[in-house]
Amino acid sequence: METLSYQKAIHKMAIRRPHISIITLNVNRLNSPVKKHRVAEWIKKQTPNICCLQEIHFHSKDKYKLKVKGWKMIFQANDILRRAEVSVLIDFQINNVKKDTEGHSIMIKGIMHQEDITFINIYTPSQGALKYVKQLLTELKGKTDQNTIITKDLNTPLSDMDRSSK
Repeated sequence: METLSYQKAIHKMAIRRPHISIITLNVNRLNSPVKKHRVAEWIKKQTPNICCLQEIHFHSKDKYKLKVKGWKMIFQANDILRRAEVSVLIDFQINNVKKDTEGHSIMIKGIMHQEDITFINIYTPSQGALKYVKQLLTELKGKTDQNTIITKDLNTPLSDMDRSSK
């Protein structure tokens, strides 16, 4: 006869969550065709479900340059000058996409592995990084849950020793 603890262990194994693979890269501009090709080839080899790129510096009309064979959707947030700092390549069903006007963040809501998911990619500018992150996280309160994934390029030093001497 099975014990209660054995039944609980079996139940835990039965509700394991599926694997999600995420890559996040600060590409520091993708203007060179050689660099774009190398990044695209590397992404294809890794086969992630989600790929986040920061500091892409593309204009809105350049989105086609980011095509990676096999990716269904590509989103980028553009500022007023139509430059993008963040981009997301995804492979799941989309319900809603929200982009900020500075080109620094994208929030994508959708369904992956039969579960609702919220995915947020953030690029934090060097100037005023802490203030920006605090403001953004305050705005996101109530829009996130246990199925929220946030990736970011904070551009902030980890300690005073990491600060530039500019």
